[in-house]
Amino acid sequence: MARIAGVDIPRDKRVEVSLTYIYGVGPTRARTILAQTGVSPDIRVKDLEDGDLQKLRNAADDFTLEGDLRRQEGMALKRLQDIGCVRGRRHRMSLPVRGQRTRTNARTRRGARKTVAGKKK
Repeated sequence: MARIAGVDIPRDKRVEVSLTYIYGVGPTRARTILAQTGVSPDIRVKDLEDGDLQKLRNAADDFTLEGDLRRQEGMALKRLQDIGCVRGRRHRMSLPVRGQRTRTNARTRRGARKTVAGKKK
């Protein structure tokens, strides 16, 4: 398997698709990397030459990917929580952050329903 940015990318897929297995590389960024290096997006990873693979590695190093990107995102969330802003508090309480309603819906963020017994007469 070919390793780029510390990730083994699938050998039998097209390079354009294989690059998206790297955290931080989506379809658009994969096309950008391929355009920078001049590698054809239609070629399979197993058919790449060592020179092409090295070009892809060097091009991928220009972006923040994998562990560094995860760390950066985690630190951004931690900063929001530390300063106590609304977004940080909502993250801490596992509630929707961007103003969505919570009276109904928001089940993904809040988890399974916790049924409360009805009031007795």
